[in-house]
Amino acid sequence: MDNILINILYVLGGIVVGLIGTIIVYNIRGNSLQKKKESITENARKEADKMKRDSILEAKEEMHKLKIETDREIKEKKQELKESENRLSQRESNMDKRDLLFQKREEALDERENKIANKQAAILEEQTKVEEIKNEQIKILQDLSGISREEAKTLVMEKVKESLSLEIANYIKERENDAKLECDKKAREMLVLAMQRYAADVSEEQTVTVVSLPNDEMKGRIIGREGRNIRTIEAITGVDLIIDDTPEAVVLSSFDPLRREIARITLETLIKDGRIHPTRIEELYDKTCKDINQKIIEYGENALFRLGLTKMDPKLVEIVGKLHFRTSYGQNALSHSIEVAELSGTLAGELGENVNLAKRAGLLHDIGKAIDHEMEGSHVEIGVDLAKKYHEPKEVINAIASHHGDTEPNFLISTIVAICDSLSASRPGARNDSLENYLKRLEQLEKVTVDIPGIEKTFAVQAGRELRVIVKPDEVDDLTSYKIARDVKEKIEKEMQYPGTIKITVIREIRAQEEAK
Repeated sequence: MDNILINILYVLGGIVVGLIGTIIVYNIRGNSLQKKKESITENARKEADKMKRDSILEAKEEMHKLKIETDREIKEKKQELKESENRLSQRESNMDKRDLLFQKREEALDERENKIANKQAAILEEQTKVEEIKNEQIKILQDLSGISREEAKTLVMEKVKESLSLEIANYIKERENDAKLECDKKAREMLVLAMQRYAADVSEEQTVTVVSLPNDEMKGRIIGREGRNIRTIEAITGVDLIIDDTPEAVVLSSFDPLRREIARITLETLIKDGRIHPTRIEELYDKTCKDINQKIIEYGENALFRLGLTKMDPKLVEIVGKLHFRTSYGQNALSHSIEVAELSGTLAGELGENVNLAKRAGLLHDIGKAIDHEMEGSHVEIGVDLAKKYHEPKEVINAIASHHGDTEPNFLISTIVAICDSLSASRPGARNDSLENYLKRLEQLEKVTVDIPGIEKTFAVQAGRELRVIVKPDEVDDLTSYKIARDVKEKIEKEMQYPGTIKITVIREIRAQEEAK
């Protein structure tokens, strides 16, 4: 019994000890978990602080980069604005100088007009005094002679008619011949002077443009799969592409210089870009057309600046620029118009006409050629309509209408423009219908006199504008020389086609020659 109680006590003691141990173990584990929790929390807090600091640093670095980039862009924009301001300042300075020059001209013209007005008034006053003295003298003569002024005039005229009729006729004829010779001489001097003052380039006929390629492989890319690229280029530009065995080159063929230039720029841009397909071709073609339109405006403005002309409608300036891409027998239409304007200004200055108005008429005389392919009618009719539309002076309108003889010239400036147009078109090398045809025409001109008897030699001079015929003096007398000149003239008019006029000069010369030994 005692043993059983003892065992029970041991068991109860063991249970108590186990409970106490369990409680102690749980307390120890709880403390450990609490410490671990606090450690994890602390680590997490430290990691969070570290990540926060890193994020702040990265944000600061990014902000610094953005600030640097923004400062650079602002600096570039400021530089661009500064350059633009400099250009505008330069342009304003040029405009101020030009305005000052025009003001000085106007002041000089006003002063000149005042002087002329004063001189006219003085002349009128002197004429009035002379007329009064003349009337007094006539009255005194009438009183002394006993006959009236009309009776004396009748007697004098009858006497002159009786005694000097032949002398008067001869005198009038001689004066007419002298005046004609002087007019011809003066006109030739003015034309030669105007041509000498203006130096122009010889025109060059060109209907093809060669585009260089980096390598022959580029030809295949330009052609494209089943030829789709080359068909697209030809369709949208209206230019023929010639791809042959010529190494590293493609030829663009068209009689329209504007189309050929657009096609050249488009193709060169495609080659540099490297992306050659129909969509890209259309994009670059549209961009090139816009760039060419800007160039056209620049060509027109440069022409006006070169001639010193102002106050022209911007639309008309653009049409003037289009003349750069038009040709006539190989001669650039804009160069021809500028040349006519320069010559017209020179002749107008020699004749005392308005130089700027003459230049304006010369520049616009062929303006219809810029858009004659877009509208129906001759370039003269189109040019007259354009001049009226943009309110050009009546002298300019008449010069455009009459420069080909379609209308009677009503102003001296119209005649000047017509003369300068003929000079520009007919000078050697201006309109290049090929050198071979030009030489053939001169050769044909020299052979016109082959079957006329009495002619020794014939020479075409002055670029075919004059034919000098040397006759045999022992076979042809002076009177026959005039007949030969007329025969040659009639034969040229009958057998040849030529621009302008041809002067025939027959030379009959006798030389007496001896040799002293």
